[in-house]
Amino acid sequence: MIAEFHFLRPWWLAALLLPPVLVWMASRAGDIRDRWKGMIAPHLLDSLVIEPDRGTRLAPAWLVAAVLALAIVGVAGPTWQREPPPFVSDTASLVIAVDLSPAMDAKDISPSRIERVKLKIHDILAARSGARTAVVAYAGTAHLVVPFTDDADLIESYTDALATRLMPKPGKDTTAALRLSERLLQGGDGSGTVLLLTDGVEKEAFDGAKAIKSGLIVLGVGTPEGAAIEGGGVSKLDLEALKAFGRDTGASVATLTDDDADVRWIVQKVATNFTRQTASAGDRWHDVGWWMLIPAALFFGLSFRRGWVARVAVVMLALRLLNPEAARAGTFADMWLTLDQQGRLAFERGDFDAAAGHFKDPMWRGTSLYRAGKFQEAADAFGLSDSAEAWFDRGNALLHLGDFEEGAAAYQKALEKRPGWTEAAANLVLAKRLLKEQQDHEEPDQPNEKPDSVQFDDKGKKGKAGTVDTAEETSEMWIKNIQASPADLMARKFAIEAEEKKP
Repeated sequence: MIAEFHFLRPWWLAALLLPPVLVWMASRAGDIRDRWKGMIAPHLLDSLVIEPDRGTRLAPAWLVAAVLALAIVGVAGPTWQREPPPFVSDTASLVIAVDLSPAMDAKDISPSRIERVKLKIHDILAARSGARTAVVAYAGTAHLVVPFTDDADLIESYTDALATRLMPKPGKDTTAALRLSERLLQGGDGSGTVLLLTDGVEKEAFDGAKAIKSGLIVLGVGTPEGAAIEGGGVSKLDLEALKAFGRDTGASVATLTDDDADVRWIVQKVATNFTRQTASAGDRWHDVGWWMLIPAALFFGLSFRRGWVARVAVVMLALRLLNPEAARAGTFADMWLTLDQQGRLAFERGDFDAAAGHFKDPMWRGTSLYRAGKFQEAADAFGLSDSAEAWFDRGNALLHLGDFEEGAAAYQKALEKRPGWTEAAANLVLAKRLLKEQQDHEEPDQPNEKPDSVQFDDKGKKGKAGTVDTAEETSEMWIKNIQASPADLMARKFAIEAEEKKP
């Protein structure tokens, strides 16, 4: 963090020469002897001049200098971290690893641990509507259930069929599940979170978890009292072991709840992990100069002293002159915040129309207009930039307008600037297909009719370059078209994979 500290507008630091000059000029102006020594004889000056009792009071000049220095530092734009791309929380990838060891059939929570896990998966998918999710099942071996997809119905159809009897090998190999989950994430853009839904983690998995680069969260399933399991014995939720796992590996750990508090916690952790992972990939540095307002405001609080108000008014005038944007505007916010900073505040509170009116940055203005549903204006704003992200966003806006030909051209341009971008490639295919359907259905002398709505991948606005995973796409298509029941399919698939893994 310290190594990345810098100023976005360092040339403003040259203005830090002004506060010392201001203090020096004030001290000269307050020197009564210096003012009268040219008019009164030196031998009479000591008797005629009565100097004020300075005491230890804070001189107005020092206050003005301090506020001015803070303002200059703020205008210089101190920063040490990048801003995450827009829509980060919407694009976070998640791998759900479900423990299917025999202990998950315990009924210490109703109706059973595994059945409650299935319900929680439904809730997680609903809370992350449209986000990429994959599912892994593990016991003595680990197996892919559903590859990355945003099709919640597909995921639910297979997770609802999960059962401990499907696993070809008893036991619990959490390390294998973590490694498989990590491979899935690294096969995409490398960012995301692994969620373990389990009643416990074996000691042998601690070292394996430390090697996981992705975010890791654990939701403990069960109760400390436990319940009897098939084959004899009692399975208990070992909270201390889970806490030790969290301390040793850095994983976030919680336990299953009867309400949706655990689901909200999971969604928040997934978004936080992804924000941290992708922040370094952003192309904008986070300007924290506006935090200088707080100490400056504290100093201004001292201005409510007799004789100081007029002096502080000089400082406020100086601040307006330091900020060219404020000099041209008339609101109080304009005095303290740049237009882009005001736009960001409006964007974060969901006032996208106001944000678009403030932003000077074409990408952020276009994003705000897009969020506000003003797709034509958004496309025009994105057109002011020539980056891959700008062409991708312009294509998204054009597809909403039904301009599939121009949308396809925009995606093609994005791919030229960032070859192998998965989301852009997928949207290009969709745009071409919609264009062909539009052309096939056009009739002579008939006006072009735009579709009521278009559904396409709008998640890749700031994504990293990647390659289309053909194996993953083929797996998903195969799963969708298979005629066997999900349970039978998974049982055969897991058995074949386990046999292939034998030495």
